[in-house]
Amino acid sequence: MRTIKLSIIFMLALIISIFSPGYSNANPLENWHWRNPLPQGNTLNSVTYGNGTYVAVGQSDRILTSPNGLAWTAVGLGALTMLTGITYANNTFVTIGESGIILSSPNGIVWTDRNSGTLNNLRGVAYGNSTFVAVGGGGTILTSPDGAIWTSRESGTNAELTGVTYGNDTFVVVSYTGIILTSHDGAAWAFNDSYSYYGQVIAYGNGIFVAADYLGFHISTDGITWTYRSSGTYMNPKSMTYGNGIFIAVGAQDTIVTSSDGETWVTRNSNTNHYDGLNGIIYGDNNFVAVGYGGIILSSINGIDWTIRRPITPNRLNGIAYINNTFVTVGESGIILTSSDGIVWKKRHSVTSKNLHGVAYGNGTFVTVGEYHTILTSRDGIVWTERSYGNDYHLFGITFGNGIFVAVGGERGIQGGVILTSSNGIVWAGEIVSSDFFDWDFLSGLNLYDVIYINGTFVAVGGG
Repeated sequence: MRTIKLSIIFMLALIISIFSPGYSNANPLENWHWRNPLPQGNTLNSVTYGNGTYVAVGQSDRILTSPNGLAWTAVGLGALTMLTGITYANNTFVTIGESGIILSSPNGIVWTDRNSGTLNNLRGVAYGNSTFVAVGGGGTILTSPDGAIWTSRESGTNAELTGVTYGNDTFVVVSYTGIILTSHDGAAWAFNDSYSYYGQVIAYGNGIFVAADYLGFHISTDGITWTYRSSGTYMNPKSMTYGNGIFIAVGAQDTIVTSSDGETWVTRNSNTNHYDGLNGIIYGDNNFVAVGYGGIILSSINGIDWTIRRPITPNRLNGIAYINNTFVTVGESGIILTSSDGIVWKKRHSVTSKNLHGVAYGNGTFVTVGEYHTILTSRDGIVWTERSYGNDYHLFGITFGNGIFVAVGGERGIQGGVILTSSNGIVWAGEIVSSDFFDWDFLSGLNLYDVIYINGTFVAVGGG
């Protein structure tokens, strides 16, 4: 039986070393680059198309650009402000957001901060009649001829205005409280029919306005007189657009519904499993592009068949290994991803739904471990086989060294560390960390969370 040289290091010792007087703040590991999901993982709220470029905006001032809706590049502004809406017109992108933020750009990459004159959150922006119109909280309506200089307009309401569109020579604004405002020039606004539902978004196409709420759609040819139609589903709409002869609305639980006339609506399969949903949709360059929570991006040529572009998983990722020109990362609900370059990732069939916590490579085999004594092995990182050893613990970390795998964890229900060893990842032997295993009695109350092999020694870390 192989003898393992194993050292246990506690978190307390690490904390002391970090805060000791000799610790230097200069650290080459301070600068990190986001790698997965690419190009980023923040929630996206809105998307538009113009000048040959898709531009999506969202949480933490995140802006993404794409020439085709497939490959995306992140543009960070450093303001950490939620961006909620975007439009393109007059050779200018204009995005709006919380605390009255307005930015403009000629290309979606270089942005200029504009003075909105308000601290109210802005929720919608549109262009028509040579005028940009932005709307938001407290009945805020702002107009601009160029996206740079903005003027406040009197809306006649303190309601939160949530959406604006332009069509048939008319701006139409909707709100959470059912208020509908119309204007021909963006400066003078009139109240029109209102309705009792909430969470409205609005679009114009094929000669009609369509406003959406939780349960259905309101249709109007002039923005003044409205007719209600049921959507046939509860959807909590977040965005709507018109293109290629159809209206498409998106919302909670990644709902997608389509209609050619605003009267009859069909629910489409988004091929995702997000509960939080989709927040924005646009049509451009013969493609529909939808964005949402967790940075998800979908695209469709016809509005019926949808493809996930980014990211490939909303699951938390816990461990990663690299060998033979292959990255393998594992995580929540048994997720396993592989990549040849750390940038483009593929989801693999994992044979388990249990959380995976660590992965290592040795002797021609990848091994990943997780909760409920889960152990999986693979020769290539693609095809995986479930192994089993014991039934009373979780495994949190694994490494390979000196010809053997060492996995560590903790007993379920009580405090007590576990150490497993294997030469091939298939047949395992185990020990419970106790006073019989070590020279110190207090180790019997430890869970072990990670392990590495360095300089001929396995080093495990844990805590009580």
